[in-house]
Amino acid sequence: MEIESASGVSRSSPPSIMNCTNAPASVPSDAGIAGIGVLLSFIVTAAISILISASLVFQEMRNNAQKKPSILRRKLLNSYSDQQILTGIGIQSVGLAKRTSLVPYHFFLVWMLSLLSMAVHNATLLALARDFRRDWVLRWMRELLMLVNLVLSCTYGVFILRCVQRGIGDGTLPVACAWRPETPDGPAAGSNAAVSYAGTGAVVAGNVAVFALAIWYLHARARRFYAAVQAVGLVLMTAFAVGATVRVAYLADAFAHSTPIRLSDGGERDWSFGQLLSVGMLLLPLATVVEILRGEIKCAPPESDGDGDEGKGRLLDEEGQGQKQKETRELRSDNLQTQECPEFQPSPFSGSVSSLLRKK
Repeated sequence: MEIESASGVSRSSPPSIMNCTNAPASVPSDAGIAGIGVLLSFIVTAAISILISASLVFQEMRNNAQKKPSILRRKLLNSYSDQQILTGIGIQSVGLAKRTSLVPYHFFLVWMLSLLSMAVHNATLLALARDFRRDWVLRWMRELLMLVNLVLSCTYGVFILRCVQRGIGDGTLPVACAWRPETPDGPAAGSNAAVSYAGTGAVVAGNVAVFALAIWYLHARARRFYAAVQAVGLVLMTAFAVGATVRVAYLADAFAHSTPIRLSDGGERDWSFGQLLSVGMLLLPLATVVEILRGEIKCAPPESDGDGDEGKGRLLDEEGQGQKQKETRELRSDNLQTQECPEFQPSPFSGSVSSLLRKK
């Protein structure tokens, strides 16, 4: 359609942002969401995190009294878990922002990746819950990230249910068309629709239940059934992660031989800079391990600005005194941590709230 402007020159009207009436025969690939590097980064991070969580939980169950603190594994697990949940929240935000152009096929893959990140984070909580209980700031940060991830995941579940209801779950229309009245309903899926309804509803309800149990676990101070909760929770989170990984490998064009819809290109199988960057981010937490192994940071001693052996001797004396003072401070710090580090640190606002509610 041409529109005549004020200068008398005819120009074409801009195309519609979202067409919900005519479904295209094929859709372009989206390597930023379903590329092979993005999928591998989620899957490999989940595998590493769950293995480390299992090793920490089983070590604690087997040798609870005489076990040594696994600083390296705890730091590495914390880094991978943070990376996984932040990446999961980010990719879900991108998917919702692109809902007017994203088809249900890509939308469903993003949902599976979010479930994978949620399972990894919950498995990390089972292994590192005592560390988070000792600092209320870290505990609140975890709870906030878990809440944001839960809200986004439930929103995706509602979109998927709506697409199944309209019969466009395997179509090429944008996922936002499921809420448009002009969108033609797709063919009824019969028994598959019932299975999709039940499965999606069960996943959403399970996410809410797991979130409530995770919050309770972070605040629980009772030692009863502690090991049983860790073992059962780790098995459930591993099952969640394996199920999401199998579903992604079965549907994604980067791994599967065929997809539910036809893609116009094979960009999701190509290794571009963005895909290599996603996989390369897996090496970032290893820098923490190197810093711990090297004693955080080892610096060379300062050069002497004096003359002759007198300056060198003075420098050595100062270094010796500084080393003794450093060892004394570290010893005092360790003693204070062992004496004053609480098992559960309440937030500074909980005392004021309880004092207001307490009867005088």
